[in-house]
Amino acid sequence: MKKRSAGILLYKFVNNNLQVLLVHPGGPYWKNKDENSWSIPKGEFQEDERAFDAALREFKEETGMELNSNKFIELSPVIQNSGKIVYAWAVEGDIDAQSIWSNLYEIEWPPKSGKMQKFPEVDKAEWFPIPIARKKILKKQYGLIEELINKLNLDKDKIKT
Repeated sequence: MKKRSAGILLYKFVNNNLQVLLVHPGGPYWKNKDENSWSIPKGEFQEDERAFDAALREFKEETGMELNSNKFIELSPVIQNSGKIVYAWAVEGDIDAQSIWSNLYEIEWPPKSGKMQKFPEVDKAEWFPIPIARKKILKKQYGLIEELINKLNLDKDKIKT
């Protein structure tokens, strides 16, 4: 079975301009990567877990924040380069991106060194206006932003490219 992830695309309006919250993966591989490296807060889930429940859990694990809303917008799944299917929901909300904290994961680093090191799953989060978010987000998650714009019935001409 293909791997599956679930996540949340948090959005807000600032002066009538749409912004989305993206997270930057932690760890040495992503340290100096920026464009096409950010993601929605998401993570893998098991076959016996509902994707939506996993999305909420992963949002909390990767940001340290809980979401309190009943107005989630289901987005179409996207397929990452690895073949992993990402299920996502969008919801309007606001969190302090500078106050996030995430779970840690452990890997051998440097490779073949025999030394295990812990790194945060997410090393930072940031609110981005749509033109910048389009450049920051992983290419295969780009469609999530575009679908959100469509579902919110926003005038694409008013969102600068």
